Amino acid sequence: MKEYRLTDWLPTTKKEVELRGWDELDVILFSGDAYVDHPSFGAAVIGRILEAEGLRVAIIPQPNWRDDLRDFKKLGRPRLFFGISPGCMDSMVNKYTANKRLRSDDAYTPDARPDMRPEYPSIVYTQILKKLFPDVPVVLGGIEASMRRLTHYDYWQDRVRPSILLDSGADSLIYGMGEKPVVELAERLKRQQTQMDAPSFKKLIADIPQMVYLDKEVVVQEGDITLFSHEECLKDKKKEAANFRHIEEESNKYTASRILQKSGKLTVVVNPPYPPLTEAELDRSFDLPYTRLPHPKYKGKRIPAYDMIKFSVNLHRGCFGGCAFCTISAHQGKFIVSRSKESILKEVKAITELPDFKGYLSDLGGPSANMYRMKGRDEAVCRKCKRPSCIYPKVCPNLNTDHRPLLDIYHAVDALPGIKKSFIGSGVRYDLLLHQSKDPNTNKSTQEYTRELIARHVSGRLKVAPEHTSDRVLNIMRKPPFSQFGEFKKIFDRINHEEGLRQQLIPYFISSHPRCKEEDMAELAVITKRLDFHLEQVQDFTPTPMTVATEAWYTGFHPYTLEPVFSAKTQREKLAQRQFFFWYKPEERRNIINELRRIGRTDLIDKLYGKR
Repeated sequence: MKEYRLTDWLPTTKKEVELRGWDELDVILFSGDAYVDHPSFGAAVIGRILEAEGLRVAIIPQPNWRDDLRDFKKLGRPRLFFGISPGCMDSMVNKYTANKRLRSDDAYTPDARPDMRPEYPSIVYTQILKKLFPDVPVVLGGIEASMRRLTHYDYWQDRVRPSILLDSGADSLIYGMGEKPVVELAERLKRQQTQMDAPSFKKLIADIPQMVYLDKEVVVQEGDITLFSHEECLKDKKKEAANFRHIEEESNKYTASRILQKSGKLTVVVNPPYPPLTEAELDRSFDLPYTRLPHPKYKGKRIPAYDMIKFSVNLHRGCFGGCAFCTISAHQGKFIVSRSKESILKEVKAITELPDFKGYLSDLGGPSANMYRMKGRDEAVCRKCKRPSCIYPKVCPNLNTDHRPLLDIYHAVDALPGIKKSFIGSGVRYDLLLHQSKDPNTNKSTQEYTRELIARHVSGRLKVAPEHTSDRVLNIMRKPPFSQFGEFKKIFDRINHEEGLRQQLIPYFISSHPRCKEEDMAELAVITKRLDFHLEQVQDFTPTPMTVATEAWYTGFHPYTLEPVFSAKTQREKLAQRQFFFWYKPEERRNIINELRRIGRTDLIDKLYGKR
C-alpha cells in the first residue's frame, strides 16, 4: 500500500496551502460534496486538471453557509477565479424524494449527514462569494449548471426558473464535461496581468466552447438558434416545450449551433460544445495523480458514495440511449468516448493495491455498461445526425455494436494478479444484446459477450431497466418494446441453467411517467406477476430539469410533436399508480381492488388475485 502524505491531496485549509509553500492560490473550488480524490468526483477531476496545468488549486468541500462564512474567507482571494460544483447530483434530487419528502441521508457526505449542503449550492455559494469578493469571477460547473443552463422547470418549487446564471449572479458556467473549457479559461485568465472587471471577463470568454454567459448586446450570427424568451415561456407552456427540442438536439450534435435566449434585459448565450474528447485526452484525465481516497480530514467517517465506487472502474463516458427521463446526455453527450486498455488496466492495478481490496471489482462499467468503443462506422453520417438516440426506435444501421473490445477488457482485467472476479454493476442495455447486425462477426461477439456477462460477471443479480410494460409509455420513454425484456429473460434463464447458476434478473420500473395511466400500471402488475417478479427496484418519475420527460410532464405537450401528453401529477394520482408495483403485499390488496373497480378494469382483479 502506497503511503500518502497530506500534501498528496489538493489543499483544503490554510495550513495545507502553507505546507506546499504557497503564498497565493490561482483557483479555489467549492464543492457541495465531501472531497474524495477520485476520478468519479467532479471537483477532484477539475482540481487535478488545473493542477496539471501548473496552477495552484485548493478545494473547499461542503463549506458552512449558515455561520459567519469563515469557510468562504479562509483561503482568501484566488488570482484567477472561484469554481463551484454543487456535487455529483443535482442538489434537489439529492435532498428530496419524488414525493418532495426530505431524505434522511446524503451519500456524498461523511457518515451520510443530510444537513451539509444547502438547496441549490450553485446559487447559495455564488451569492456569498459575490458579496465577499465582488470583483473575482465565479464560474459554475457540474450537473446543476448543465441541467439549469437555460429556462427550465423546477419540480421542487413548481415553477419555471431562468438560467441559473441569473438566479446565482455567477459570471459564467461550463456545461458538460468541463476539462477542456476550464483549461482554456484558466489559460486566458493567466495571460491577463490585471484584475478583470465583468465586461472584460465576458469579452475574454465569449468564444470559448461549452461556456454560457449573459450579455446585454448580442449580435446574432448566422446559424444561431434563438429560443423563445424566458418571459414567453412563463406565459405559454407550448413555447417552453418547443424550446426543449432545440436544446436537446444541439446537446447531441457533433457540430452544434450557438443558442440564444432572452431573459429580461439580458441574453443567455450558450456556446456550442467542444467535440468529444479523444481517447488520449480522456486517458489523461483518468491518469492524473489521484490518491483515490477521501481526504484525511474524514478519518474514521464513512462516505457511502465512495464505498460504492472505490472498487469500480469507469470505462467510458457518454450514452447514446437517449432515454427521455435521463440527464446523462444533457451532461455527457451521446457520443461514446472510451479509455484505452492501458489506462483501464493501470487503474485496476491501483485498486488492487488498496489495503481493504479483497480481489473483487464491483463494476467495470459506464453510464451504460456495454457501450464501450461503440460508435458510427461512417463518422460522416454521425456528423450530420441530430437524433437524440442511436438505438431508439431501432438500432441505427451505422452503429457498430461489436462487443469484442469490451470482452478484451474483461479478459485482460481478469488475468491481472490480485483479481479474483470482476462484476458488472452498471445497467446493461439488452436491446444491444438482442440486436442482429448485418455483420456475422459482430453477432457472434454479442452472443459471446452475453454468455460471458451472465456466466462470469454477475454478482447474483443482474440489473436491467425495461422501465415499463406498456408500449405506449415505452414509446415516449424512448425504450424498446417490453417483448425484448421477455426475450432477454429467456436467454438469461437458459444460460443460468446451462452454467448451473441461480442468479436473478432485477428489472427497474418507473410509475407516473408522462403518458402512463393507472390501467398501464395495473397491466404492468399482471404482466410482472406472470413472469414471477416481486418488484423491488421501482421509483416514481421525478421531473428533473433538461429532460424530454420533464418538459412533457410540466407543459402537457411533447417537445418534438407538440401533441398533448397526459401525466399523473397529484399525490393521489401518483400513489394510485405506485401501489400497483406492490400488488403482492396483503396491505395493498383492498386498495388495488377498489381502484381497479373505479377505473372499470375488474377483469384484472382475477388476473392478479385469482377467482374470488
